[in-house]
Amino acid sequence: MRRLPLVLTAAALTAALTYAGTAGRTPAPSPAAADGPRTAGVERRGSLDTAIAKDQQHLQTLPGDAAVWARLGAEYVEQARLTADSSYYPKAEQALRRSTSLQPDGNVEALTGLGALTNARHEFALARRYAEQAIAAAPAHWPAYAVLVDARTQLGDDAGATDAVQQLLDLRPGTASFTRAAYDLEQHGRTDDARTALTRALQDAFAPSDRAFCCYQLAELDLARGRADDALAGYRQTLDIDPSYTPALAGTARAEAAIGRTDDAITHYTQATAKLPLPQYLLELGELQEAVGHPEKATEQYRLLAAEQHLAAANGVVDDLSLGQYQADHGAAPEAVRLLRAEWDRRQNVLVADALAWALHRTGANSEALTYADKALAHGWNNPLFLYHRGEIHKALGHTNQARTDLTRALTLNPAFDPLRVPLAHRSLAGLQ
Repeated sequence: MRRLPLVLTAAALTAALTYAGTAGRTPAPSPAAADGPRTAGVERRGSLDTAIAKDQQHLQTLPGDAAVWARLGAEYVEQARLTADSSYYPKAEQALRRSTSLQPDGNVEALTGLGALTNARHEFALARRYAEQAIAAAPAHWPAYAVLVDARTQLGDDAGATDAVQQLLDLRPGTASFTRAAYDLEQHGRTDDARTALTRALQDAFAPSDRAFCCYQLAELDLARGRADDALAGYRQTLDIDPSYTPALAGTARAEAAIGRTDDAITHYTQATAKLPLPQYLLELGELQEAVGHPEKATEQYRLLAAEQHLAAANGVVDDLSLGQYQADHGAAPEAVRLLRAEWDRRQNVLVADALAWALHRTGANSEALTYADKALAHGWNNPLFLYHRGEIHKALGHTNQARTDLTRALTLNPAFDPLRVPLAHRSLAGLQ
């Protein structure tokens, strides 16, 4: 029997969030850019550098300390997340493997660290296995449930992810659990409840980095609902809390693009990509440059994106989703289909479904594309880009009414959901009148 997504009440939020009822659901992705809400209480880069140096020094004196090897491995994973430098992943694996060799049985911290590492490398089935092993060894070890939520979510195991969120909430109602609960709710179209959960997460957050993360997610909700001015204020509040929080800088650019301040948006995107060259940011900057008529500058961003993905692959990161999304619109659509079919074989979540639908559309395979577009929207996520994609697929199939409905809904939800695609949506809609 499958349970409904989170049912939020004021009383429930006081202690935790609860589930009730029965229903089936479809997969949900992890949040953009970080592949899942991060665990509460992590240190920012300066103190993390200090912690790494301290643990390295400790291990020179006591190289047989399995617990410190596990901690060092987890610190390397976090350093990679903060810097977008995937070269930390081999270091993390080496440290975590050393820990398990020293303590093969019941090494919960190392198993959890390996789960976080394999999640970061997009080896989600392996991450799920590590998390489940950690939980079997220590059922009250809440960080393992956070890893499990993220892995199951990415794999499209919707019921399993929901169960893991509930277990995490039961064990540790706080920032890590409430942010994951909020994400679950958002993907099911329950943005008001998601905001309630994020507000609770913010109330529980103490460290500036955690407060910044929660403020950023609240701003992301505003932007997704077409409230660009509110989102811009939220991103600025995030940067006031933690000026080093680069996702808020990229968010600022996203909001500025939505309200027509493209020069400011390009400036802030450029600053964000210089600090944290994530494929998402490079692609967004490239598409904004393309939208304002700077194709040469757009091409430069796409070149940087390819270089970053090559570096990530060399360090064990599989990112066929991002590469497939790029190829569908800016490269070779058949190659996008190949990449995204392979990604779908690994994980059946809605981000992959939408990307594969669009790639198939770009090759003219619209009937099959519609199947995946329907999967992407099956559980109620009000995602304007997904709706735009399905609207264009319906149009290509001659489904005039369905195309008009999806395109209108996309533009109603967020009239500025994408600088490159909004004009195309208006053009398609006008052609359907």
